Amino acid sequence: MFHTIIVAGNIGRDPEMRYTPSGVAVTSFSVATSRQYNNAQGQQVKETIWFRISCWSKLAEYANNYLKKGNKVLIEGRLVPDPATGGPRLWTRADGTTSASFEINAVTLRSLTSRSDSDSSGSSGGGFPEYSESSVDEDDIPF
Repeated sequence: MFHTIIVAGNIGRDPEMRYTPSGVAVTSFSVATSRQYNNAQGQQVKETIWFRISCWSKLAEYANNYLKKGNKVLIEGRLVPDPATGGPRLWTRADGTTSASFEINAVTLRSLTSRSDSDSSGSSGGGFPEYSESSVDEDDIPF
């Protein structure tokens, strides 16, 4: 069986890279997706869903080097369920309401922000290259 998810949105925080004890690079960041629609009463509703993104190995290095808060990205990967519930991770906000967090292990990253938008030095270019980690060895992922 196989599943994949594609998410396009804005990076909510700068990517953070770390290494597993075996030396595999892991980069994490969040992506927000938004949509607007009118409900049955005709009121405009804004909906934002946050995704936690994890990148591994060379894809992690790419994300850490090229992405930053505010960039628009397209992520392709697989959903990682909460081991306890089999669904999204549930947590309680500071105001006491319950929220859900969806986690994705990225396989492909594509920056939708041009280099001139991302780089304050104004370098020209048509955007960042797409990066696909199609040759990830499952033995490198520590879970």
